[in-house]
Amino acid sequence: MRRRDFVAALGGAAAWPLAAHGQQATPAIGFLASQLPDAITDRLRGFRQGLKDTGYVEGENVAIVYRLAENQDDRLPALAAELVSRHVAVIATAGLPPTFAAKAATTTIPIVFLVGDDPVRLGLVTSLSRPGGNMTGINVLTNELAGKRLELLRELVPQAARVAVLVNPANVAGIETQLKDVRAAARATGLQIQIHNANTSAEIDAVFETMSRERPDAVFVTTSPLLNGRRVQLAQLAAFHRLPAIYGLRDYVEAGGLMSYGPNIVDGYRQVGIYAGRILKGAKPADLPVVQSSKIELVINAQTARMLGLTVPSSLFAIADEVIE
Repeated sequence: MRRRDFVAALGGAAAWPLAAHGQQATPAIGFLASQLPDAITDRLRGFRQGLKDTGYVEGENVAIVYRLAENQDDRLPALAAELVSRHVAVIATAGLPPTFAAKAATTTIPIVFLVGDDPVRLGLVTSLSRPGGNMTGINVLTNELAGKRLELLRELVPQAARVAVLVNPANVAGIETQLKDVRAAARATGLQIQIHNANTSAEIDAVFETMSRERPDAVFVTTSPLLNGRRVQLAQLAAFHRLPAIYGLRDYVEAGGLMSYGPNIVDGYRQVGIYAGRILKGAKPADLPVVQSSKIELVINAQTARMLGLTVPSSLFAIADEVIE
């Protein structure tokens, strides 16, 4: 049988060529995401591990067709259509915009999603236990933990009265739940919040210049593919302007950010890989319950705390899953 190469048909889309072996065609999985390739290296490692856990190894008995929008979500519908045209056996999606793009592109190819919000509320599945249709996946609860995240920030900075909230407004579906929870938590704790919007790297710089002038007591960074992909920039800006900040993913803290509270995202991608592998073995998405992430972690960068002149309460150290020195 002819070797089949999976290459990027759209300029800038990421793909790695893989071959079919023997006389039987290697099944192909489409992987659709918003980010740049280097922003999801660890996540892809988790995804491949999940596939391996079900008996599939990339390049040996499964091919992965990568389509990454490189922070240009308007390209996602075309990338999703490209995967459908290649007749992939499963489409794995990372985040809400790719998931909605895949949903619009096919009602027959199984889709395994990873999202940070309630997939029932979003209309992706009928119920968590019986998804129905061609979609199932993992809910990593990123958005639904926003209120708790603000409470932890207040515990770390007890004198805080005003908190700047950084939002990527293009992430419409993901922002709704986060802002609802943040506003409720702010009312409960007597905090004032100020929303700052940023859609580009330059706008992120401009927002921090504004924060530097207005001097909020702390910064709350919402989660979105764009902001997650700018984690190094965000951690550096918060440090430069000496602003305590909390994030939804540990990636920020590893990049020098102060504190994060949220799911173990790499494990979430591993679970996506497991579901993709199970579907390749014959399982139907309608019969695979949506998995809600159980690995929630608090990570603190003690070195950054010292640099900001903050004393981390012993109560936070006691519940932290990891303290980076």
